[in-house]
Amino acid sequence: MDEQDTVACPVAAIKILGFWAHGLSFVSQIFSGSTALPLAPMKPNIKLAETRMPDGARMTLHSHDGSFCIRLDGRDLMHSLTAASELLLGDLALAPFAQSASPRVLIGGLGLGFTLKRVLEKTNAHAVVHIAELMPEVVEWNRTFMAGLNGALLQDPRVTVLVEDVGVVLARASRAPYDAILLDVDNGPAAMVMPGNTRLYDNRGLQRLGQALKPGGRIALWSAGIDRAFAKRFATAGFKVEVVPARLHATAKSSSYMIYVADKPAVPRRAV
Repeated sequence: MDEQDTVACPVAAIKILGFWAHGLSFVSQIFSGSTALPLAPMKPNIKLAETRMPDGARMTLHSHDGSFCIRLDGRDLMHSLTAASELLLGDLALAPFAQSASPRVLIGGLGLGFTLKRVLEKTNAHAVVHIAELMPEVVEWNRTFMAGLNGALLQDPRVTVLVEDVGVVLARASRAPYDAILLDVDNGPAAMVMPGNTRLYDNRGLQRLGQALKPGGRIALWSAGIDRAFAKRFATAGFKVEVVPARLHATAKSSSYMIYVADKPAVPRRAV
């Protein structure tokens, strides 16, 4: 070992021991509470777009760290991280038609596209899927900002987007009824977004739903909560009704929402 080596080795050793001692001191300070861990910079919540509902309410689209959220007057309306109930809506609606050659499906409300995603997964290449969405901006947001989420599914050849009120679509559907109708256009029977949506759930609305459905068809309707009076009206209208609890997200311990599943008899009931 030459003279340069005898000098360099002790210096290197001193540096290593010094770094090790500094590390022990830093760890000790953390556990004693005198030093805070460095925090990663928070990712911003970005408002991507804004529009107005027909009643003047402000609807906005936001993104945060790869997720998306639509808000109504500042309140979360739907979020891409809590879409388990929208997927379940598709599962329940299409369950009887797994072997159907060419099911006709109507989705009322595009939202963030999760229900559409599940419907396309559950149907074959010959299915016909109509989406009724009142707000053209929601369709555009899906095609642009959220193309990488579910928006690209709008290009599927099975899909036709109808930019109009789902009630108008239902009113003319008796000429070409559907096998399955999925409704997620509001808070459910207790409308929050558009008070006019309550007409979908009154006696006349349920009658219109029945006329828009083939014998043996199924309706799946998303709701923010249980409404026993509505379930009774549904049954009185001639449907076999089941209320299925739905979770906010896949790992949630409790159910936050409800899905009404209503089957139309394959053979009309005889008058007594």
